[in-house]
Amino acid sequence: MTAMTVPEVLTELAALEDPKMRAANEKRGDDHGIHLSKMRALAKQVKTNHPLAKELWETGETPARLLALLICKPREFSADELDRMLRDTRPPKVNDWFVNYAAKKSPLAEEMRLRWFGDADPTVNAAAWSLTSVRVVKNPEGLDLTHLLDLIERDMKDAPTRPQWAMNETLANIGIRNPELRPRALAIGNDLQVLADYPTAPGCISPFAPIWITEMSKRVRS
Repeated sequence: MTAMTVPEVLTELAALEDPKMRAANEKRGDDHGIHLSKMRALAKQVKTNHPLAKELWETGETPARLLALLICKPREFSADELDRMLRDTRPPKVNDWFVNYAAKKSPLAEEMRLRWFGDADPTVNAAAWSLTSVRVVKNPEGLDLTHLLDLIERDMKDAPTRPQWAMNETLANIGIRNPELRPRALAIGNDLQVLADYPTAPGCISPFAPIWITEMSKRVRS
Protein backbone atom coordinates (compact mmCIF):
# COMPACT_ATOMS: atom_id res chain seq x y z
CA MET A 1 0.00 0.00 0.00
CA THR A 2 1.36 3.42 -0.99
CA ALA A 3 1.99 5.75 1.94
CA MET A 4 -0.60 8.49 2.33
CA THR A 5 0.31 12.07 1.54
CA VAL A 6 -0.34 15.06 3.76
CA PRO A 7 -3.30 16.29 1.67
CA GLU A 8 -4.83 12.80 1.76
CA VAL A 9 -4.44 12.60 5.53
CA LEU A 10 -5.92 16.06 6.01
CA THR A 11 -8.91 15.02 3.90
CA GLU A 12 -9.40 11.92 6.06
CA LEU A 13 -9.19 14.02 9.22
CA ALA A 14 -11.69 16.55 7.91
CA ALA A 15 -14.14 13.74 7.20
CA LEU A 16 -13.95 12.69 10.87
CA GLU A 17 -14.91 16.13 12.18
CA ASP A 18 -17.99 16.09 14.44
CA PRO A 19 -19.51 19.51 15.35
CA LYS A 20 -20.85 18.23 18.67
CA MET A 21 -17.45 16.83 19.61
CA ARG A 22 -15.80 20.11 18.63
CA ALA A 23 -18.19 22.06 20.86
CA ALA A 24 -17.40 19.77 23.79
CA ASN A 25 -13.64 19.93 23.16
CA GLU A 26 -13.62 23.71 22.84
CA LYS A 27 -14.93 23.96 26.40
CA ARG A 28 -11.68 22.28 27.44
CA GLY A 29 -9.54 24.47 25.22
CA ASP A 30 -9.05 21.96 22.40
CA ASP A 31 -9.69 23.07 18.84
CA HIS A 32 -10.74 19.87 17.11
CA GLY A 33 -13.89 17.80 16.76
CA ILE A 34 -12.64 14.25 16.24
CA HIS A 35 -13.40 11.28 18.48
CA LEU A 36 -10.01 10.08 19.65
CA SER A 37 -10.96 6.46 19.00
CA LYS A 38 -11.43 7.38 15.34
CA MET A 39 -8.13 9.25 15.39
CA ARG A 40 -6.40 6.12 16.66
CA ALA A 41 -8.11 4.00 14.01
CA LEU A 42 -6.82 6.33 11.31
CA ALA A 43 -3.32 6.12 12.81
CA LYS A 44 -3.44 2.33 12.48
CA GLN A 45 -4.43 2.76 8.85
CA VAL A 46 -1.66 5.26 8.13
CA LYS A 47 0.90 3.27 10.18
CA THR A 48 4.15 4.55 11.70
CA ASN A 49 5.68 7.09 9.35
CA HIS A 50 8.07 9.57 10.92
CA PRO A 51 8.65 11.78 7.85
CA LEU A 52 4.88 12.08 7.37
CA ALA A 53 4.48 12.83 11.08
CA LYS A 54 6.93 15.74 10.82
CA GLU A 55 5.07 17.14 7.80
CA LEU A 56 1.74 16.85 9.61
CA TRP A 57 3.16 18.63 12.65
CA GLU A 58 4.33 21.52 10.51
CA THR A 59 0.76 22.18 9.32
CA GLY A 60 0.08 23.63 12.78
CA GLU A 61 -3.39 22.05 12.78
CA THR A 62 -4.42 20.29 15.97
CA PRO A 63 -5.94 17.15 14.35
CA ALA A 64 -2.86 16.76 12.16
CA ARG A 65 -0.55 17.18 15.15
CA LEU A 66 -2.45 14.64 17.22
CA LEU A 67 -2.19 12.12 14.40
CA ALA A 68 1.49 12.97 13.99
CA LEU A 69 2.13 12.04 17.61
CA LEU A 70 0.49 8.65 17.02
CA ILE A 71 2.56 7.78 13.94
CA CYS A 72 5.94 9.33 14.81
CA LYS A 73 9.10 7.62 16.04
CA PRO A 74 10.07 9.50 19.22
CA ARG A 75 13.67 8.30 19.09
CA GLU A 76 14.16 10.13 15.80
CA PHE A 77 13.45 13.61 17.16
CA SER A 78 16.50 15.65 18.06
CA ALA A 79 16.71 17.59 21.32
CA ASP A 80 16.14 20.86 19.50
CA GLU A 81 13.13 19.44 17.66
CA LEU A 82 11.58 18.26 20.92
CA ASP A 83 12.20 21.65 22.50
CA ARG A 84 10.65 23.55 19.58
CA MET A 85 7.65 21.23 19.43
CA LEU A 86 6.95 21.45 23.15
CA ARG A 87 6.96 25.24 23.07
CA ASP A 88 4.25 25.11 20.41
CA THR A 89 1.90 22.66 22.16
CA ARG A 90 -0.72 25.08 23.44
CA PRO A 91 -3.94 23.03 23.00
CA PRO A 92 -4.26 20.77 26.08
CA LYS A 93 -4.63 17.48 24.20
CA VAL A 94 -1.66 18.22 21.92
CA ASN A 95 0.42 19.04 24.99
CA ASP A 96 -0.69 15.90 26.81
CA TRP A 97 0.03 13.63 23.86
CA PHE A 98 3.35 15.29 23.11
CA VAL A 99 4.59 14.78 26.67
CA ASN A 100 3.31 11.21 26.92
CA TYR A 101 3.89 9.93 23.39
CA ALA A 102 7.02 11.81 22.36
CA ALA A 103 8.96 13.30 25.29
CA LYS A 104 8.53 10.40 27.71
CA LYS A 105 9.34 7.82 25.02
CA SER A 106 12.41 9.60 23.70
CA PRO A 107 15.88 8.32 24.62
CA LEU A 108 16.59 12.01 25.26
CA ALA A 109 13.98 12.21 28.02
CA GLU A 110 16.47 12.83 30.83
CA GLU A 111 18.40 15.38 28.77
CA MET A 112 15.16 17.20 28.06
CA ARG A 113 14.04 17.01 31.69
CA LEU A 114 17.20 18.81 32.78
CA ARG A 115 16.98 21.28 29.91
CA TRP A 116 13.39 22.19 30.68
CA PHE A 117 13.53 22.20 34.47
CA GLY A 118 12.95 25.68 35.83
CA ASP A 119 12.09 27.15 32.42
CA ALA A 120 10.02 30.33 32.67
CA ASP A 121 7.46 28.99 30.18
CA PRO A 122 4.83 27.12 32.25
CA THR A 123 4.23 24.61 29.45
CA VAL A 124 7.93 23.76 29.32
CA ASN A 125 8.35 23.67 33.10
CA ALA A 126 5.34 21.38 33.38
CA ALA A 127 6.92 18.91 30.94
CA ALA A 128 10.05 18.83 33.08
CA TRP A 129 7.99 18.02 36.16
CA SER A 130 6.10 15.30 34.25
CA LEU A 131 9.41 13.70 33.26
CA THR A 132 10.58 14.06 36.86
CA SER A 133 7.49 12.22 38.05
CA VAL A 134 8.34 9.35 35.69
CA ARG A 135 11.87 9.20 37.11
CA VAL A 136 10.54 9.12 40.66
CA VAL A 137 8.62 5.98 39.76
CA LYS A 138 10.94 4.21 37.33
CA ASN A 139 14.48 5.41 37.99
CA PRO A 140 14.82 7.48 41.17
CA GLU A 141 18.54 6.85 41.63
CA GLY A 142 20.39 10.14 41.61
CA LEU A 143 17.33 12.29 42.23
CA ASP A 144 17.40 14.54 45.29
CA LEU A 145 13.86 13.81 46.44
CA THR A 146 14.15 16.07 49.49
CA HIS A 147 15.11 18.98 47.25
CA LEU A 148 12.17 18.21 44.96
CA LEU A 149 9.85 18.34 47.98
CA ASP A 150 11.41 21.68 48.93
CA LEU A 151 10.63 23.07 45.47
CA ILE A 152 7.10 21.69 45.50
CA GLU A 153 6.43 23.12 48.95
CA ARG A 154 7.71 26.50 47.81
CA ASP A 155 6.18 26.75 44.35
CA MET A 156 3.19 24.46 43.81
CA LYS A 157 0.52 26.54 45.54
CA ASP A 158 0.88 29.52 43.19
CA ALA A 159 2.09 27.69 40.07
CA PRO A 160 0.15 27.92 36.78
CA THR A 161 -2.21 25.05 36.09
CA ARG A 162 0.03 22.82 33.97
CA PRO A 163 3.13 22.82 36.19
CA GLN A 164 0.91 22.66 39.27
CA TRP A 165 -0.65 19.41 38.06
CA ALA A 166 2.75 17.95 37.19
CA MET A 167 4.28 19.01 40.51
CA ASN A 168 1.31 17.52 42.33
CA GLU A 169 1.85 14.22 40.50
CA THR A 170 5.52 14.27 41.49
CA LEU A 171 4.57 14.98 45.11
CA ALA A 172 2.15 12.06 45.12
CA ASN A 173 4.64 9.66 43.55
CA ILE A 174 7.35 10.63 46.02
CA GLY A 175 4.95 9.91 48.88
CA ILE A 176 3.69 6.67 47.38
CA ARG A 177 7.10 5.22 46.53
CA ASN A 178 9.14 6.42 49.50
CA PRO A 179 7.79 5.49 52.95
CA GLU A 180 10.47 7.54 54.70
CA LEU A 181 9.32 10.69 52.89
CA ARG A 182 5.61 9.91 53.02
CA PRO A 183 4.87 11.92 56.20
CA ARG A 184 6.42 15.03 54.71
CA ALA A 185 4.67 14.54 51.35
CA LEU A 186 1.35 14.17 53.17
CA ALA A 187 2.07 17.27 55.24
CA ILE A 188 2.90 19.34 52.16
CA GLY A 189 -0.30 18.23 50.47
CA ASN A 190 -2.40 19.00 53.51
CA ASP A 191 -0.76 22.39 54.04
CA LEU A 192 -1.08 23.55 50.43
CA GLN A 193 -4.56 22.08 49.76
CA VAL A 194 -3.87 21.99 46.01
CA LEU A 195 -6.73 20.14 44.21
CA ALA A 196 -8.42 19.41 47.55
CA ASP A 197 -11.82 20.29 46.07
CA TYR A 198 -11.26 18.78 42.64
CA PRO A 199 -14.40 16.87 41.56
CA THR A 200 -13.73 13.16 41.37
CA ALA A 201 -15.97 10.58 39.71
CA PRO A 202 -17.19 7.62 41.77
CA GLY A 203 -14.66 4.83 41.80
CA CYS A 204 -11.77 7.14 40.91
CA ILE A 205 -9.00 8.35 43.20
CA SER A 206 -8.89 12.05 43.98
CA PRO A 207 -5.85 13.93 42.63
CA PHE A 208 -5.57 15.63 46.04
CA ALA A 209 -2.13 14.37 47.06
CA PRO A 210 -2.92 13.19 50.62
CA ILE A 211 -5.83 11.06 49.40
CA TRP A 212 -3.85 9.86 46.38
CA ILE A 213 -0.82 8.94 48.48
CA THR A 214 -2.83 7.20 51.18
CA GLU A 215 -4.82 5.10 48.73
CA MET A 216 -2.03 4.16 46.35
CA SER A 217 0.55 3.42 49.03
CA LYS A 218 -1.67 0.54 50.08
CA ARG A 219 -1.18 -0.98 46.60
CA VAL A 220 2.55 -0.43 46.24
CA ARG A 221 4.97 -2.71 48.03
CA SER A 222 7.13 -0.52 50.22
